[in-house]
Amino acid sequence: MSSSDTKTIAVLRRLLPYAKSAIPRMTMGILAAVGAHLFALAIPQMLQDLVNSLVSGGISALYPAVGLILLLGVMEAGFVLLRRWLVLTPGTFVESKMRNAIYERLQDLPVAFHDRWPSGQLLSRAVSDLGLLRRWLSFGLVLFTGNLITIIVGLIILFTFNFWLGLIFFCATIPIWIAGFLFEGKFKTVARLSQDQSGDLATRVEEAVHGVRVLKSFGRGSFAAAQFSDEASELKSTELKKAKTVASIWLYLILIPEIAIGLSMLAGVWLVAQGEVSVGTLVAFFATAMVLRWPTESLGFLLSFTLEAKTATERFFEVMDSINTINDPEEPKRVQDPKGLLEFDQVVFRYPDAPQSAAPLIDGVTLRIEPGESVALIGLTGCGKSTLTALTTRLHEVTSGSIRIDGVDIRDLSRRELRSHIAMAFEDATLFSSSVRENVLLGNPTGSEEDLKQALEIAQAQFVYDLPQGLDTAIGEEGLSLSGGQRQRLALARAVAAKPKILVLDDPLSALDVDTEALVEDALRNVLQETTALIVAHRPSTVMLADKVALLEAGKITAFGTHQELLRSSEHYRYVITSLDDEQKEREVNL
Repeated sequence: MSSSDTKTIAVLRRLLPYAKSAIPRMTMGILAAVGAHLFALAIPQMLQDLVNSLVSGGISALYPAVGLILLLGVMEAGFVLLRRWLVLTPGTFVESKMRNAIYERLQDLPVAFHDRWPSGQLLSRAVSDLGLLRRWLSFGLVLFTGNLITIIVGLIILFTFNFWLGLIFFCATIPIWIAGFLFEGKFKTVARLSQDQSGDLATRVEEAVHGVRVLKSFGRGSFAAAQFSDEASELKSTELKKAKTVASIWLYLILIPEIAIGLSMLAGVWLVAQGEVSVGTLVAFFATAMVLRWPTESLGFLLSFTLEAKTATERFFEVMDSINTINDPEEPKRVQDPKGLLEFDQVVFRYPDAPQSAAPLIDGVTLRIEPGESVALIGLTGCGKSTLTALTTRLHEVTSGSIRIDGVDIRDLSRRELRSHIAMAFEDATLFSSSVRENVLLGNPTGSEEDLKQALEIAQAQFVYDLPQGLDTAIGEEGLSLSGGQRQRLALARAVAAKPKILVLDDPLSALDVDTEALVEDALRNVLQETTALIVAHRPSTVMLADKVALLEAGKITAFGTHQELLRSSEHYRYVITSLDDEQKEREVNL
C-alpha cells in the first residue's frame, strides 16, 4: 500500500467518531453487496456443469440448472435491494451529526476566525462537502469495498478454473492498478482545487446578493456579473480538467479488461483444442470474467469519489481543528450578587496577526465604571473605541492586562455567564430571519410581553405594530427589508430587553433622524439610571447621555471626567467634540 493510500485511509478514518453509530448497518450493507456479487459469481459454476452436460448429451440437466440459475438471479436482486435499504439512512444521520458539529464549532470559534474565513467557504463545507460525504458513506464506501472483495474472490475463482488462464487474465489487468496509483496523484490536486473554487464562487454570490443595493445604486451589476463569470469560468476549466482526469482512468478500466478477455480467449480456445480444458470450463471462465467487468469498470468512478470524499473530509476538519484562543476556564467562577462594576486594568490589545513592531491598538487602558454609572467613550476615527467595547464580552481576547466585572476577571467566567451580564448594541445592526419578537428577545428568550413592550418603547420601535403580522412578522434575511434606522432601533431594543447589569452601546443611534434620536435618548436615560453603561459616542448628543466621558487617544485613555471638566482641561477633547458637533450639524442639514 502506497503512502498516498495510507494518508487517504488515515484522513477518512477521522470520520469514525461521527459514523460510529452507522457502522453496523454499513457493514451489513457491504456484506449484502458482496453477497449479491457472490450469487452472481455462482451462476458461472452452474453454467460449467450445464454446458458440459449438454456437450455430452445430458439434456435432462437443462431444466434443473435453468431453475437454479433463476433462483441465484433472484437472490442476487434481493441482496441488491437489501444493500440499498441498509445504507440509505445511516449516511443521512452521519451528515446531520457532522453538520450540527460544524455549526456549533463555528458558533464557538472567535470573531478573529470569522474575519479570516470567507462565508462562502464555510457554507460550502457545511453543505456541499457534507452532502458529498453522505453519498460516499452510503454508496461510495459500500460499493468500493464490496467491489474490491468481489474482484479478489473472482480472480481466485478464475484460477480454480485453470491456473494459466487465470494467470494470463491477472497479468493483463496489472496496468489497471498502476493506472489507479497514478490517477490518485493527479486527481486529488484538481479535486481540492475544484472544491475550493466552489467555495470562492459561493462567497461571490453571497456578496452580490447582500450588496445588491450598492451594486444597483452604482450601476455596477454588469461589473459584478463579469467577476462572477470569470470565477465561474475558472471553476468550469477545473471541472473539465477533473473530467479529463477521470476519463483517462476510464480508458484503462474499459480497454484493459477487454484485452485481458481477448488474450484469455485465445489461450482458452487453444487449451480446449488440446483437450486440457473443457468447453464448460471455458464458458464458466468467461462468464465469471464478465461478472467481474462491472466491479472493475466501477473502480474509476469509486476511486475518484473516494478521493473527493478525502478532500471533503480535510476541508471539514480544517474548520473543526481550528484553534480556539478564547475558551471557558476549566473551573469557571461566578459573579455573586452582580452589581455591574466594570473595570479595565492596564488593558493592551493587538491583533494576533499584527507585526510585533506595530504599536498596540489598545495600549494600557485603565478605566473604572461604577455600578449604575454611564461613561461615554469618544475619540477620533480609528483610535480603538469599538475594539475596546468588543473586549468586554471576549469577542477578542486582551493581549495583556485584565477586564473585571464586580472584581472577577472575565477570563475566569464562562462565556455564557459573562454574556448574561453584558448586552451589546452595535452600530451595524444585524437581525435574523425570524420574527420581530424572536429578534428582540434573543438575549432574553424567557422575557415577558411586558419586557418586550418596554424595550420597544425605549428604542422608539413602535413601528413594528404596523407591520403585516405585528410582532410575529418575519423581517427577512439580516432585516434588510427594514430601514437602517429601524434595524438599529430593534437592535437597541434587543440589548435593553436582555436586562443586563452592563450595557455596551457602540454608537447604536447613528442611523436615526434627529427627532427619533432625541426620543430614544430621553427613554434611555431612565434605563441608564439602573444600568452600568459604556457608550461609544460619535455625536455630542450621545455624550450628553453619560455621567462621565473617557477620551481615547491612540489606544490610551488620556482624559476622564465630566463633559464640562474635559472641556476645561483637555485641548484634544475640545477638538474631538468640535469635530463631532460639526459632523452632527452637517448631518442635520442633509436630513
